[in-house]
Amino acid sequence: MLTLLLALALAGAANAQTTVRIATGLSRPLYVTHAPGDFERIFILEQHEARIRVFNLTSNTLEAAPFLDIDSIVTSTGNERGLLGLAFHPDYQSNRYFYVSYNDNSGTSVLARFTASDDPDSAIATSRFNILTQAQPFENHNGGCIHFGPDGYLYFGFGDGGSGNDPQGNAQNTNTMLGKMIRIDVDSTEPPLNYAIPDDNPFVGVPGYREEIWALGLRNPWRWSFDRLTGDMYIADVGQNAWEEVNVVAASDTGGRNYGWRCMEAYTCTGLSGCTCNAPNLTRPVTAFDHGLGCSVTGGYVYRGCAIPSLYGTYFYGDYCSDQIWSFNWDGANGTTDSTNWTVAFDPPLGNVENISSFGEDAYGEFYICDLNGGEVFKVIPNTLIDCNGNSIADACDIQFGNSLDIDADGIPDECDDCYHLPAQDVGLAAGPDSVYFSWNNIGGEAASYTLWQTQDAEAEFPAGWLPVASGIFSGMDNRVSFTMATASLPELGFFKVVTVCP
Repeated sequence: MLTLLLALALAGAANAQTTVRIATGLSRPLYVTHAPGDFERIFILEQHEARIRVFNLTSNTLEAAPFLDIDSIVTSTGNERGLLGLAFHPDYQSNRYFYVSYNDNSGTSVLARFTASDDPDSAIATSRFNILTQAQPFENHNGGCIHFGPDGYLYFGFGDGGSGNDPQGNAQNTNTMLGKMIRIDVDSTEPPLNYAIPDDNPFVGVPGYREEIWALGLRNPWRWSFDRLTGDMYIADVGQNAWEEVNVVAASDTGGRNYGWRCMEAYTCTGLSGCTCNAPNLTRPVTAFDHGLGCSVTGGYVYRGCAIPSLYGTYFYGDYCSDQIWSFNWDGANGTTDSTNWTVAFDPPLGNVENISSFGEDAYGEFYICDLNGGEVFKVIPNTLIDCNGNSIADACDIQFGNSLDIDADGIPDECDDCYHLPAQDVGLAAGPDSVYFSWNNIGGEAASYTLWQTQDAEAEFPAGWLPVASGIFSGMDNRVSFTMATASLPELGFFKVVTVCP
């Protein structure tokens, strides 16, 4: 932890940030994500082509061959239909399972499992196994965003079924998954279901409720996410004619919340039936904006990356219509603070961040923005990347994730450091009749010199109770340090330590 904090402190100078376009020529890029433990690539969904594309972070290239192409079974009609979600199993590196949500050629929402091949850039298209389906009465408000929670269960956000004003009353109808956040166990089955329902789901055993339901009263939770550090859930729910909202659910929450649609839109009463406006059992959003600022909220992520320490712990979200990007911090007790507009700061030197369909994360926690109609993906980066080894990864990230060692915890990867500030180390000696011989490994690096300290008290704290007796000692051959002193200069031998000195 000390190493990480020092590395982040060193990187703190890179407070200013912008975006850079990493990919172009995509067909309606809808989402970006990563596989657990895979720091070399991100996966990009193309909505109507129904392809999952691989972007190699090492070579900064978009692979020509898709990871998965299921165009033949996915509809390409409707602005909100197509390939909509992707989530890799937490144990993906072992079982190779990943899950996609899409609308099939009849418009029905499908959650299906696929298996990746041994090639990290390729999946097995014939491995499809359907987990669940949900009929959709209209072309819009399909939701489709899926994630595994910190509890290992899969969460799926469904819209209310579409049209306008939820004409079927689905969001408050507890016998349907429409207008709900559901929570299921995809590692077990309860026939005839191809999944199991967790015993602690809030409506298990409650008459009149689908037991998959974890939360209700949602209009269209188009993009939502978990904070990878805390487990808190951030649900951006697209509004009707007046308001867009973001809800936050603490990781300790046991579910069962009702977010008020269709009798409420954010903080306001709609006059529609289904629930009672401002009733105490309804949960209000933590923030909302009216349609003077946008018309369709796109939920993002809490930044937990390592390249831009000043953003750590900040939640980002945007609007599809106005291309605005905002952020806030949420801590539960004090609600939201530090609301900021990042639209100008995130304006890239090439391309335009527009039609924000989604945000995404890589394995490092760095985040990305999808431009749906422009076919572009952007990465948020520091204006000055501290990258001494030239691998396009921030030094703080290299150290945090073990790509580089930092034995002296100074925030500089060892491969870039020629001197390490290390704690004092004990050193042995060999005494002759006229001289005392010292020898130790040069662990301080090629530019290091050493100071020799002595004490007569074996229990003495360092450096109190110790005195320097020689300095400016450099290593010799074979990365060893050898030093000789006249016995006469050391009337008593005692105990010795050496301390690294860096220029």
